[in-house]
Amino acid sequence: MTDRLNRGRRDFLSVASVGGAAAALGVFGIGPVMAAGIAAGRSEKPLKAAFSNAGLQATWCAQGKAAAEYWGKLFNVEVTWFDGQLDAVKQRAAIDNMASQKWDFVAIQAFGIGTLTQPVQKMIDAGIPVIDMDTLIAPLDKINVHSFLAPDNEFMGASVTQALVTKLGGKGKMIMTQGALGHTGAQGRARGFESVVKQYPGIEVLDRQPADWDVTKTARLWETYLTKYPQIDAAFFHNDDMALAAYNVMKARNRTNILIGGVDAMPPAISAVADGRMFATVRNPSCRIHGGAIIAGVAAVTAGEKSGSGIPKSVVTDGPVVTKENAAGMLWMEDHFLI
Repeated sequence: MTDRLNRGRRDFLSVASVGGAAAALGVFGIGPVMAAGIAAGRSEKPLKAAFSNAGLQATWCAQGKAAAEYWGKLFNVEVTWFDGQLDAVKQRAAIDNMASQKWDFVAIQAFGIGTLTQPVQKMIDAGIPVIDMDTLIAPLDKINVHSFLAPDNEFMGASVTQALVTKLGGKGKMIMTQGALGHTGAQGRARGFESVVKQYPGIEVLDRQPADWDVTKTARLWETYLTKYPQIDAAFFHNDDMALAAYNVMKARNRTNILIGGVDAMPPAISAVADGRMFATVRNPSCRIHGGAIIAGVAAVTAGEKSGSGIPKSVVTDGPVVTKENAAGMLWMEDHFLI
């Protein structure tokens, strides 16, 4: 991590000093936020930021924490973590605790929409910039967050589903295993899935139950599915952790002929795509979302960037579909906390 941090600091300072901002913006795909961060630069005084995401049991969340701490060190921000523990009640208690303290800025990925509105509003009322990550804390017209950084979840769901359906030739039996139904990202991924399968009358969807990002619950569901359904041709999972948990069940049952698609493009899933255990995944850019939150917060505090002007109210963080052809390059990008 130290070597990676030193390398990243050198790369960042090089970009900032030689005017290579355009290159950085192209790599990150969140140009306005990066532009504000590069303009603001590293904070001269140490800043204190509080972060929370859905739960560090999830690989995506753990990678996001590492990225936030990495970019925090580059920008002179001390990051304090409040783990959501994949539980709305536990995350609410953590955010209530967060809201009782003073921060220069905070960044939050809610486990479910509407679960954190009151303590977040308390922080906003206290003048603390709040960056919303990945899923809505509340509708943007209901709460004045500084910025909302999130992928196009509907695109992600649709793109992986389309890859699976195309491989099946438009005919077959599929299952969708959803994340937490209150999570706006899961809602978008489900809409993307449905938008594709409705175009193919030869596709039969056998089940759509949620597993709440929980690998144990996923394994139980798939034990049932493999007993109940003699034919399952493909499966779409709302994240890679659930996809790989189901694969382990499939392998134990000698049912590895099922095409698997996931979301997030975590390193274990990219490796699974490369060796054929998974067919495809799509990058939900955890590093850019969490790193972008650091940069947006620093810009808000040190440069006075205003929400909706210097920093956009809503920023879409794009990410590619990952197949065998591009898996190696994706692993390199993730190793450098760039995507």
